[in-house]
Amino acid sequence: MEDIEIARNAKLKNISEITKKINIPENYVEMYGKYKAKISLEYLEKIKERKNGKLILVTAINPTPLGEGKTTTSIGLADGLNKINKKAILALREPSLGPVFGIKGGATGGGYSQVSPMEDINLHFTGDIHAITSANNLLSAVIDNHIFQGNELGFEKVIWKRCLDLNDRALRKVEIGLSGEKNMTPRIDYFDITVASEIMAIFCLATSLKDLKRRLGNIIVGYNKENKPIYCRDLKVEGSLAVLLKDAINPNIVQTLENNPAIIHGGPFANIAHGCNSILSTKMALKLSDYVVTEAGFGADLGAEKFLDIKCRNLETSPDAVVIVATLRALKYHGGALKEETNNINIEALNTGIENLLKHVDNIKKYGLNPIVAINKFSSDTAEELDFLRNTLEGKVEYSLLENWAKGGEGAVDLANKMVKICEKKKDFKPIYDLNISLEEKIEKVAKEIYGARNVIYSEDAKSEIERIRDYAKNMPVCIAKTQYSFSDDPKNLLCKEPFDIHINTIELKNGAEFVVVKTGKIMTMPGLPKKPAAENIDIDENGNIVGIF
Repeated sequence: MEDIEIARNAKLKNISEITKKINIPENYVEMYGKYKAKISLEYLEKIKERKNGKLILVTAINPTPLGEGKTTTSIGLADGLNKINKKAILALREPSLGPVFGIKGGATGGGYSQVSPMEDINLHFTGDIHAITSANNLLSAVIDNHIFQGNELGFEKVIWKRCLDLNDRALRKVEIGLSGEKNMTPRIDYFDITVASEIMAIFCLATSLKDLKRRLGNIIVGYNKENKPIYCRDLKVEGSLAVLLKDAINPNIVQTLENNPAIIHGGPFANIAHGCNSILSTKMALKLSDYVVTEAGFGADLGAEKFLDIKCRNLETSPDAVVIVATLRALKYHGGALKEETNNINIEALNTGIENLLKHVDNIKKYGLNPIVAINKFSSDTAEELDFLRNTLEGKVEYSLLENWAKGGEGAVDLANKMVKICEKKKDFKPIYDLNISLEEKIEKVAKEIYGARNVIYSEDAKSEIERIRDYAKNMPVCIAKTQYSFSDDPKNLLCKEPFDIHINTIELKNGAEFVVVKTGKIMTMPGLPKKPAAENIDIDENGNIVGIF
C-alpha cells in the first residue's frame, strides 16, 4: 500500500483533541480546518518558565539515492515514546514544494510512521512558505522601486535575490527591468528557492516577533559606491515584511497516524541553509512535553553540525541524545556497492560503508553528546549482515533495529526504551568552534574536524568577500553549503579514502540571520527539476483525492 493510501485510511482525530491532549487552552489555538491548527506565541510566553523536556536530535549518515528514512525514524520514535507512556512531541520542518514536485518527493514520513494530513502538509499547508515568498519578493520590489524613483540610497550593487518555492533552473540568472520605461534600469537578478531565502533562515532563528522584525531590518540588501552596506531598515519596510509573517510565525500543530502531537514549522534547506525547524516551535515543544523528537536535514555533517553550531546558540539548550539513522543498503552503497546490488549480501561493502557511519558517530561525540545508531530494517536485510553490523558497532555505540515503517510506534519501542536511558546520561555539550575566532578558523574547524579535510582552499572571490565582511561578521557562526552525499565537496567521492581538500567558492553574509554562508563545490541555491520530475506522477481523481505524492 502506498504512503498516501495508508495516510488516507488512518483515523485522525480533530486537531482540537490533540491540543487538549497536551493541555493547550483553546483560546490559544487557531483552527485551519479539522486537522491543522496554529498555536499562538502568546501561549509560549505564558508557559516560558516551565521546565524543558528532554531534546532528542535525529540525524543520519550521508544520504544516498536509496533513502535512509530519517523523518520516518523521527515519527516512529515519537510514537514509540508515547507507546511506552512517555509524553512526547514531534518537532519537524515543513516540506518545500520544490522537492515535492522534483526528485525527493514529500517529507511527511512513510509507511505507518507518518504525519497527517500528509497531502496538506506536503502542499500549501498553512501558507507559511508562501508568506515567506511574499515577504522576500516585496523587499525585491521595494529595492527596484527605490532605484526607479531616484536611488536616494545610492545602490551601486544589489545583492538581494527574488525567490520561488519551486525548482526552476531557468530563473537562476535573469535580466529584469526590460519594460523600456523612463528611469527603468535593466539589471541582472537571481532567484533562490524560498527555503534558501535569508527570510526563511530569519523566520526559523527568531526568538520572538520583536526579534523577527529586528533581524528583518538588519538584512543587507546591497552596497553603495563607497562599498557601504544598505540595510532593509534603510528602505523602511521591515514592518511590512513582519506584517506578512505575523500569522506564519505561530507554530503549526498536526498529528501522527497514531494521533500523537506533531509541531511542524519552518523549513530551511540543509545544504544551502541551516536545515532546522524554527526556534519558536522547538521551544514550545520543550515546554509542552517530557521528550521532544526533532531532526536536522541531510547527514550529520550538514544538518546536525548546523543544528549544534548555529541553532543551539539561539535555542539556549542542546540535545540530550542524538539518533544517527542508517540502512544496510545505504551502508553498502557507501562501501562501493552499485545501487542495484545493495539488496545482495556483501559483507565487504558493508564493512567499508560502516566507516561513514562511525565517522558521524565520532563527530557527535566531539560535541560531548551521546549518540545511538538506528538501523531501518528492510525485508532484504539478512541475519548475517545484521549480526556483522551489530558486532562491529558493539563497544563503539548503542544500536537499535527499527521496524516502524511496517509496524508504526510498536516497531520503535526498543529505540524508545534505549532513548529514555540515554537521555539520563551526562552530556558535556560544546560547539565545534568558538564564535570569537576568525571566519577562516571557523571554516577550517568544521572542514577538518567534522568533514576530515586536509586543507581549505579559497577562491580569490571568497578571499575578497571575507575581507569585505570581516568587521560585520564578527562573532557569527558559519553555515557551510556543501554536497550532502559525501564528507568532501565532491558528490562522487563517497569513500573519502584519499586526502581531500574543501574548495570555498563564494562567501555571503546573512546579516539578518546572523550567520555567514560559505559555498563549496557546485552548490545551487535554486535547484532544477530532474528529467522525470515527481510532478508527472501527481494527480487528482474525480472524487478530489490526490494521488502520486510519496
